[in-house]
Amino acid sequence: MKTFFRTIFSGFASVALLMSMAACTPNSNNELDDASAAAVATQFVDHTVAPTYTALADATERLADQLAALKANPSDQGLRDACLTFLEARAWWEKSEAFLFGAAGDFGIDPHIDSWPLDEDAFRTLMNSPAMIEALDGDDGDVIAGERLGNALLGFHGIEYILFSEGQAKQASQISEKEWIYAAAVAGDLRNRCYQLEVGWLGENAPAQHIAKLDDLEMAYTVAGGNYSYGENMKNAGNAGSTYTSRTAALMAIVQGCIDIADEVGSSKIYAAWHGEDVTYIESPYSYMSITDFTNNIISIQNVYMGGVEGDRDADKSLHNYVKELDASLDAKVIAAIGNAFDKISAMPAPFALNYSDPANGEAVDACSELSEILDEVNEAIRKQ
Repeated sequence: MKTFFRTIFSGFASVALLMSMAACTPNSNNELDDASAAAVATQFVDHTVAPTYTALADATERLADQLAALKANPSDQGLRDACLTFLEARAWWEKSEAFLFGAAGDFGIDPHIDSWPLDEDAFRTLMNSPAMIEALDGDDGDVIAGERLGNALLGFHGIEYILFSEGQAKQASQISEKEWIYAAAVAGDLRNRCYQLEVGWLGENAPAQHIAKLDDLEMAYTVAGGNYSYGENMKNAGNAGSTYTSRTAALMAIVQGCIDIADEVGSSKIYAAWHGEDVTYIESPYSYMSITDFTNNIISIQNVYMGGVEGDRDADKSLHNYVKELDASLDAKVIAAIGNAFDKISAMPAPFALNYSDPANGEAVDACSELSEILDEVNEAIRKQ
């Protein structure tokens, strides 16, 4: 179901972005300050996207190693350690959702690693298929998982289903040999896809062994099969070879990513279950980490807007400063809306899986909607300047 919502959002985003690119030509006379716009784009790539995807790739690599070890030798301590690594990786992924354009969208990574709910019927069928379990247990189990299991059996939520129950780590004895095989294979595929995100944006600056792994798997990671990484493509906006026709178009794409996730958190991640539209549409239902996911999505917006992940920001090169120069009152509205979204999500009763109909959730929906609308104003202001 997440794929359905994402398809709608991606469609709106694509239309908006195409319109913005058509309207914005690389003419610095029509832009606030072309050098400032370039600095914002570079700061976004190097201090928001790069550290986020690097941390995500590292965490999923450790998770894959831990689950491979647990497959061979299950233990309660090993399982608890794997759960902590899972939650670390999960947090970095959710903090990346304000930039699901680029590699995440072009290579279908988002639905591949983050679709929910898990298809429990398909899972039971898989567990009753000796041939598939044997294939997943092979040296290329990660590849088999990625190619032969559908999105509803892959990624974070497949692993979450194995490791957690009712918000707690399971005991190792509760997990069958076949489930360990499945979890290890899915974790390997998750790691590969997160390498693809990292290498896709960092290019040759990514770890050599991650690049080599993707090359060995023949997984694409450049823009349209060309020479540019997604980071280079963004930094070179307005120049020949970039898919962004101007610096303005690049900035609008960055803001659009924030709009999309603000909208999704409110209008589907929270709304679908809260409104009764689909009470099974609950993100992270086994670990009971839904509200943490929502909070991390807002952090992803904050990181983009403030010019880097926490501890690695430069206000002078941030969207915050850029918008402030355009319209100080609009910038103040954005900051207030981000804070309000944090506050309303924090006020939601946890766990969301057991309290999805609480009235406080409706206030969080409204706060996310307000944030999305204000960010729309930002894109319009950028487009018009």
